[in-house]
Amino acid sequence: MNYMNLSKALRWMRNHKKLVLFVITMILIAILASCVGGDGTGFSLAAGMIISGVEDGKHVVDGPLTTDLTHEGSPDMLLNEIDQQIVKIRPMSTPIDQISRYGGSKHAGSMVVDYYSVDTKPTKCSLSSDIPAVNTASSGSSPMVVIHTSNDEIFDPTDTILAKEVAGYQEGTDTESEDDLMFYVVSRDQNGVTVMAVNGPTINGQPNCIPEILAGTELIRMGRAASELDVQSPQFEALPKKSRNLCQIFKMQVEQSTLQRLSNKEIGWTMSDQEEAAVYDMRMGMEKSFLFGSARQIWDNNKKEYVYFTGGIWKQAGKEHYIETTNGITADGIIELMREAFTGHAGSKRKILIGGSGLISSISKLDYNRVLTAGQHVSKWGIDFTELRSKFGCLYLLLSEVFDEVGMEDCGIIIDPEYLQKYTHIPFSTEQLNLKKSGVRNVDALVMTEASCLVLRYPKAHMRVLTR
Repeated sequence: MNYMNLSKALRWMRNHKKLVLFVITMILIAILASCVGGDGTGFSLAAGMIISGVEDGKHVVDGPLTTDLTHEGSPDMLLNEIDQQIVKIRPMSTPIDQISRYGGSKHAGSMVVDYYSVDTKPTKCSLSSDIPAVNTASSGSSPMVVIHTSNDEIFDPTDTILAKEVAGYQEGTDTESEDDLMFYVVSRDQNGVTVMAVNGPTINGQPNCIPEILAGTELIRMGRAASELDVQSPQFEALPKKSRNLCQIFKMQVEQSTLQRLSNKEIGWTMSDQEEAAVYDMRMGMEKSFLFGSARQIWDNNKKEYVYFTGGIWKQAGKEHYIETTNGITADGIIELMREAFTGHAGSKRKILIGGSGLISSISKLDYNRVLTAGQHVSKWGIDFTELRSKFGCLYLLLSEVFDEVGMEDCGIIIDPEYLQKYTHIPFSTEQLNLKKSGVRNVDALVMTEASCLVLRYPKAHMRVLTR
């Protein structure tokens, strides 16, 4: 019976030669992989292997527990302590760096970062010359007039224009209505913009006449209006604007002598404590560079290589607003600040105001009301903010001592976190330096490195805040 079973097995193996060879090959590879040393040049029984326990647990045999075996047997056990540690070290002191880390970073394949941002087409302009009254037109047509504005190029045929503070008229009469006067754009050329009134007065039976309008009147570009048989519309194209920033290599090195490590101490001051202090100092330096750095590239003649310096977001902000502080900041001044911060672009309705102690102190002294409220605390990105709320949007308020350190305690910056982007060429990492083996010093050494920069992808969504 055993002979017959063996005969069947051999016959099956002959019929499945390829499968048998594949199984044998994989077994040999597994055996070799478990025996090859870390340098790939020899064999070692100390590499260790993982076996399953009686309750599906993992056990290491034939060697010590290593990080490789830990990742294999329990891949979620070991955490990436670098990223976890750096976002926990005094986040309130470095809000810009903190927010950029929580928002995620894009990998930069070069120290030079080119990025594009798309602006919005202007919607407002003003009349540069008076519009004369027009009461006549060719038979069956409405009166037309050529107007000249401070920016004719923003208008295209079929656009509609609202003339602010100019009264429109009730249909078929010369009686003013509550609506503002509206125009329809017929054409635009080098001579100006040809328009017709949409809700103009009716004079002597002629509908939609054009009243006299003075220069300086604000004009607002509105939606396009097509006729029933229109298939096409004037083209709309937007070209992104190219900008550039440079990644800066930030480094910090911590050393401790072997004798210092072995000595008895009154307190438990270890290498980890020094590392934490070094990370904080490194982040404070990065915070200042990310805010006020100047993007430059210079040649170091001693090192015979270029050194890159990152550009700060302070100068990247596309808007600037001054707050009157002669008699102290008022609630009206803050509302105007928020109006400027939240209008004129397509940004979000929740932004961050980071400022120096003088600015934060003045805002904290305000008497708030039903229109402007404060006091509610919000925790985001690992930071505790004070929320400032108005009809325009919400500002998350936070003190930054960096502004005080650079002599700008009365200034601040409003940031839209949706459009704050970090680029990283070298992610934050630590590396042990073996200075003993190289014969440099008898110390334990650790160096921390990151090469990165910050950019504001939509400049007009961010604003510098100054006082006068």
